[in-house]
Amino acid sequence: MTVSKQDVKKKSFIHKIFTTKEREGSGSSDFSEAQQSTPAVDIQSTSETGSQMPAGQYAQSFRVFVATWNVGGKSPHIGLNLDDFLQVYNESDIYVLGFQEIVPLNAGNVLVLDKNEPAAKWLALINQSLNKSPEGCSTSKSSLGGSRFSSKPSLKKVSKAFRTESKRRLKSCNCPFELERKYSKDFCFRCQQPNISEDDLSSEPDEDGSNVLDISEISMTSTTNQMKYSLIASKQMVGIFVTIWARKQCIQYVSHLRISCISRGIMGCLGNKGCISVSFLFHQTSFCFVCSHLASGEKEGDELRRNLDVLEILKSTQFQKICKTAHSRMPDKILGHDMVIWLGDLNYRIALSYSETRKLLVDNDWDALLDKDQLKTEREAGRVFKGWKEGKIYFAPTYKYFYNSDTYFGEIKTSKKKRRTPAWCDRILWHGNGIRQLTYIRGESRFSDHRPVCATFCVDAVVNENETKKGSPSSNMKIEIEELLPTARYLNNMQVIAKFGSFFDCPLLKVFALTILLYCQY
Repeated sequence: MTVSKQDVKKKSFIHKIFTTKEREGSGSSDFSEAQQSTPAVDIQSTSETGSQMPAGQYAQSFRVFVATWNVGGKSPHIGLNLDDFLQVYNESDIYVLGFQEIVPLNAGNVLVLDKNEPAAKWLALINQSLNKSPEGCSTSKSSLGGSRFSSKPSLKKVSKAFRTESKRRLKSCNCPFELERKYSKDFCFRCQQPNISEDDLSSEPDEDGSNVLDISEISMTSTTNQMKYSLIASKQMVGIFVTIWARKQCIQYVSHLRISCISRGIMGCLGNKGCISVSFLFHQTSFCFVCSHLASGEKEGDELRRNLDVLEILKSTQFQKICKTAHSRMPDKILGHDMVIWLGDLNYRIALSYSETRKLLVDNDWDALLDKDQLKTEREAGRVFKGWKEGKIYFAPTYKYFYNSDTYFGEIKTSKKKRRTPAWCDRILWHGNGIRQLTYIRGESRFSDHRPVCATFCVDAVVNENETKKGSPSSNMKIEIEELLPTARYLNNMQVIAKFGSFFDCPLLKVFALTILLYCQY
């Protein structure tokens, strides 16, 4: 570890008194010597690129479930079961869920403040599925039953109930900090907290000026104690809504949570189209999840508008720098993250007429349809998502259906609305190494005119071995206290002072030296 000039200036007066002229020899601390005598187990691991991981680090696999669903402006009802949508029978470590059009995209919802009652309902339903009790009923049913649905639940209050059960906020930055020895009347070899004020812990405004939902303190209750999954992030921008849940055991390894919103709607500045991006550090790997709703339209050339939306999102998204360390590796741009997953209603269509598309659908000729898929064409031409990956599509187009029906919109000639050519509008792509897609399917819920699309990933997060050893706050505190202890040279000098009583003319120095000597007897 390199020591900065500022740290040198902050050395204690004890160091100045007892440092001898001969600086050669043993200068390591007892804590450092203890580390050398008990070396960390060096678990070797090789990344996808074949490079060796540093000593003391290894790759651990986690299961991440990602889903996108355009719900067509419909608000959910209390009886809507999301078990199949969330695939709760295959438990994942992290759930990333992105919705589009959770409210109708009319002028009132676009121009006025966000209507967040539907988002609160979605959170309650997600919690019911993820946190079912062993008997099969939701742990939150008593607190968020039908009465809450009929009384316009507040998104902030509902999300607060689903946060982690600990009595502290999720840390914005938990990077190791260099401890300073301060000798004052209110300091006596105690662990110091990071230099974070209450303002730092409060929600910061996003790029669009709105506030991120506060990760608030909640009291320990029987309901939260039974929760398997905890809400770690939730954000709404008009009709776009993102919510991220993690297994309770994983919460302590999530940090540096940041959220950014980019509007790409009317005149390129309204939130009816655009994206919400969520960035965080999980163990030692940076993740970014981008949920977007891109420009609509199936006319020739509309795909170029969607390409532009993607380019502008990548260019304009800027995450706030909240890290307290000078050499933070947390990126402020989307592509700077180790792993990026992009989900949403990308709105890319099939470049065929309705009749041609319909014929291929009847024949289940997915390959012929995919050859005319605009996103596939634009990616292969290098005009968008260059370097990104998408799993093989083995499911039917997800748009557009009649509500509560398996019939594509336009098949019934009596329809007065404009016919839409079926398309794979809803997609999930990824960027980075250490990501393996396990499944890529669509759901079959008839709730919306879109079918949801779900993907399961196995991600290899870089883990510091000492993270696994620090299982409780007490272990962290022990390390911090040991770091504050004097070095071996200081202790030797103290013993010399104790031997020669002439040095104890100073009462303060005498008390300090005796205190250290008594401590060393343990």
